[in-house]
Amino acid sequence: MEAEHPTETWERVGDKFYRKVTQFTELFSQDIELDNYIISGAPYGGAVALYRDETKLQQFKAPMSKTPSVDIYSLAGNLLRQIPWDRGQIKGLGWSEDEKLLIITTDGSVRCYNDLQGDFTQFSLGNGADEYGVHSVQFYSHGFVALLENNAFVSLSSYDEPRPKLLPSVPEGDIHSWTIIPPAYTLSRGVEVLVSVGSTVYTIDATECEDRFLDIGPFSHLTVSPNGKYAALYTTTGHAHVITTDFQSRLSEHDSKSRIPPEYVLWCGNDAVVTSWEDEVNVIGPNGNVARYFYNNRVHLIPEHDGVRLLTIDSCDFLQRVPSSSSQVFAPGTPSPAAVLLDAIEQLEHESPKADDNIQRIRPSLVEAVDVCVSAAGQEPNVHWQKQLLKAASFGKSVLDIYNSDDFVDMCEILRVLNAVRFYKIGFPLSHDQYIRLTPERLIGRLLNRHEYLLALRVAGYLKLSNDRIYTHWAAAKVKYGTGDDDSVCLSIIDRLAGKPGISFEAIARAAYDEGRGRLATQLLNHEPRAGRQVPLLMNMEEDDLALDKAVESGDSDLVLSVLRSLRRKLPLSGFLRAVSARPLASALIEAQAAREGDAALLKDLYYQDDRRLDGARVFVSESLRQPTPRTASDKLALAGKVISDSKEASFELHAIKEAQGLLRMQEALTRDLTDEFVGLSVNETVYKLYRLGFGPRAKKTISEFKVGERTAAWLRLRALVAKRDWGELEEVGKARRSCIGWEPYYNALLQAGNPRLAATFVPKCASSVEQGQTIVMYEKCGLRVKAAEEAVRLKDAESWIRLLDAAGRQSVEGREIEDLGQGVFRSR
Repeated sequence: MEAEHPTETWERVGDKFYRKVTQFTELFSQDIELDNYIISGAPYGGAVALYRDETKLQQFKAPMSKTPSVDIYSLAGNLLRQIPWDRGQIKGLGWSEDEKLLIITTDGSVRCYNDLQGDFTQFSLGNGADEYGVHSVQFYSHGFVALLENNAFVSLSSYDEPRPKLLPSVPEGDIHSWTIIPPAYTLSRGVEVLVSVGSTVYTIDATECEDRFLDIGPFSHLTVSPNGKYAALYTTTGHAHVITTDFQSRLSEHDSKSRIPPEYVLWCGNDAVVTSWEDEVNVIGPNGNVARYFYNNRVHLIPEHDGVRLLTIDSCDFLQRVPSSSSQVFAPGTPSPAAVLLDAIEQLEHESPKADDNIQRIRPSLVEAVDVCVSAAGQEPNVHWQKQLLKAASFGKSVLDIYNSDDFVDMCEILRVLNAVRFYKIGFPLSHDQYIRLTPERLIGRLLNRHEYLLALRVAGYLKLSNDRIYTHWAAAKVKYGTGDDDSVCLSIIDRLAGKPGISFEAIARAAYDEGRGRLATQLLNHEPRAGRQVPLLMNMEEDDLALDKAVESGDSDLVLSVLRSLRRKLPLSGFLRAVSARPLASALIEAQAAREGDAALLKDLYYQDDRRLDGARVFVSESLRQPTPRTASDKLALAGKVISDSKEASFELHAIKEAQGLLRMQEALTRDLTDEFVGLSVNETVYKLYRLGFGPRAKKTISEFKVGERTAAWLRLRALVAKRDWGELEEVGKARRSCIGWEPYYNALLQAGNPRLAATFVPKCASSVEQGQTIVMYEKCGLRVKAAEEAVRLKDAESWIRLLDAAGRQSVEGREIEDLGQGVFRSR
């Protein structure tokens, strides 16, 4: 059967053509009277929600259910889901751009159905909605605006994070109609509301309500074009006005000559306004030109960005302006190169030589003709004409020497996908423009919501897209809706997904857990290779030990610590410590964290649980160092000693603790007796301080009591005497016959302290312990060149004697003394 020519569905409206394409027929049962239903359709050929209008009296028929429900259909009339409804009167029924169904009731309750399977989230509008009630709702891509019965407007800009906001109020008066301008098309980047009050229109944004000073109202309908630039205002007297949304320009006016207000006033793309009564649809062009369509039944309109869907009980039609490329090819009498190229392919099929003549006629414009045919093929709903246009494009590009075929190949792929989803059993009558705006990834998402997994896989494979999400969604659906016990379901999922990388078993397990199938969720999680995905769900499932084991196996210390923190909050201390002690890595991490955070209580409990007495004692010792008083510090040390008192391996540490306690008692007494602070000093520091303060006997007592080594004590005494500049005491020390640390330290300390005279007295004592000739340098450092020269003469070191002589100067007094010393020993040079 020969296909109908495309122009047979065209109607001229002014200088433009519009077409009404029937996409599906025999949609609904004859028992469904669409007159009595509230209908809302999702954008991009999405699902249609039907709900019986409770304000209309209806005759009950036997097959009808007594329980109200929201019925979701495809545009081909396939029932996708029935959602039982007993939550009150519905005041708003709409869809988001990603096909979430929104239901708003009179009391301001909002249900957001994230897929087509009945799962939802719920929240409330607030802002007085429960008190005054909701009157009506207008939706846009990711939000909506609700009008309350007290004429207040409430805006919601996100379904994921719902934060309803009250908009500025409008002046007193009846609201005849209202509409919204989506945020994407406003200067404020927030939703704006157009409200008809009296004879004018007010614009409301987030901060103010502004009068637009019109005098042609009131308006029974307000609607904004898809691009947000134009507004159609339909008056109660039947006049349709088109103005810009900034209200600066009036573009056109049309008199419908009807006092009956239309059911719908919508935009058909951005060029024409569609008005609809029960069975009549009018398309009003820019200059008031009208095309009329008549139906046998009530017609409902669903807006799209590039047209309007016309839905009746018998058919689903799509009304749109004929695309430019289609018009160039098919418009009657068009002389365009694309039309000639299409005629050429028809001549070629009839083996007519005119085909070549046509090609030669348009050869200078052949590239343009091919491009137009490719574009027109994408705009054609009829498969026959798609093929003819692609054949024409293929024929044209075969004649060209150079032509980039990417657009041609892409269009072939797109049409194959579009024709597949347009099949009536799928029911997605997408136009080419809608497909581009929707994107293939989101189209696959819609197929998954309908459980069309085979088609989704084929589309993903054909377009070379990842199919991980498809398999994951299939498995989650099998968990939710499949029959069989946990073992059989798990086995079937594993068999199907075996060898497919990138599959998220965590998402599948989460779906199982949400369905109350905890055992199945655990089984599925064993196949999740990423511990970071396993552990959080196991924690939610109260599988604490398994979660900790998985975290430890991963080797990820951050993940282990995260689990440990969670367990610390939810478990009693004994249970937490038992869980940690059985796992060395977890124990080490919690120990390191407690030490870093200074959590002494946890450390002591952990060491006690593991019978690590020495480590426990160290915690008490650390605490003692931070105590403000000696008494409390001593008490902490006593506790440390008690912890290790029965341990044979800790005898050294126990002795050290007892010494520390004795030191604290002694320092407390010193502080009290000498009115100077000693608490907190080490034994060596205490001895040093006593020497420096002049309490030598007490220093010696401390040295004896704590068995300070002889050499250490000598060093401490030397440092203290030098620090206090007690030169007399140091002279007395220098009279001793021997020093356990030698005499060089005394010489160096005194020299550094600025007392070379006293330092020089220690040089003879150093003679036996330093290299020969070093005493000469030592005297020289003390500034005693003559004494150094005497030492050089004694040691018969001519070289040093000459150096000293030259340094002093031969004519100086010092030089003559040095020279006299060397007479008879060295020969003068």
